[in-house]
Amino acid sequence: MISLLLAGCIFLIAGFIQGLTGFGSALVAIPLLSFVFDIKTAVPLCMLNGLVITTYMAFTLRHHLDTQKILPLLTGAIPGILAGVYLLKNSNESFLRYAIGSLLIGYSLYNLLARPKPLNPGRIWGYIAGFLTGAIGAAFSAGGPPAIIYTTMTSWSKDEIKATLTGFFVVNGYITATMHALTGISTKTTLHIFSVTFLFVLAGTILGVQVSTKINRKTYLQIIYWFLIGMGILMFWG
Repeated sequence: MISLLLAGCIFLIAGFIQGLTGFGSALVAIPLLSFVFDIKTAVPLCMLNGLVITTYMAFTLRHHLDTQKILPLLTGAIPGILAGVYLLKNSNESFLRYAIGSLLIGYSLYNLLARPKPLNPGRIWGYIAGFLTGAIGAAFSAGGPPAIIYTTMTSWSKDEIKATLTGFFVVNGYITATMHALTGISTKTTLHIFSVTFLFVLAGTILGVQVSTKINRKTYLQIIYWFLIGMGILMFWG
């Protein structure tokens, strides 16, 4: 009972973070859940609660959803998810975590210090970002750093960035959750915990979305970069 209550509090905070930024629930949830459950319970549990977050946010941002922005990410993510599920079941993850962590910290510090102009990368980079995000998300439930980096390189508005990330994550999440179920990664224990925690994560998400409406694009991007640095540090921590 105590473990379920702790998990609920963790997902309340995680939902708030993603409601505010459009990503990052796993940044909070995975390391904290690892003190309560084993990692192979925490990852699919985080994915299921992530679906609650992204489904709600997709509804609230529906007027900003643009399939032309989301489609390259989704197309690349499908083979990436298959690769990520294989990594979760079979590989040593240490080297990949260190590489991803270094990229996130370096990219974010560069943007915070240098403040470069938007690059508006072409669609091909959307496919690449989608593949890498699918793989990392399925393997580590890590919130999709490549897709986040890709969208922050554009000149899109705050709501366009959040809507693109949300539209991508909601479809990507359902595909990944299905793969977790088919490969036996999600269990009856996972579903039981999810049945208790989903109301907590929904409440946190609603609160985070409300706070997000009160900040501008510059502040929003600064929050994203600091969270990416935090995600990078947690990648090193493992």
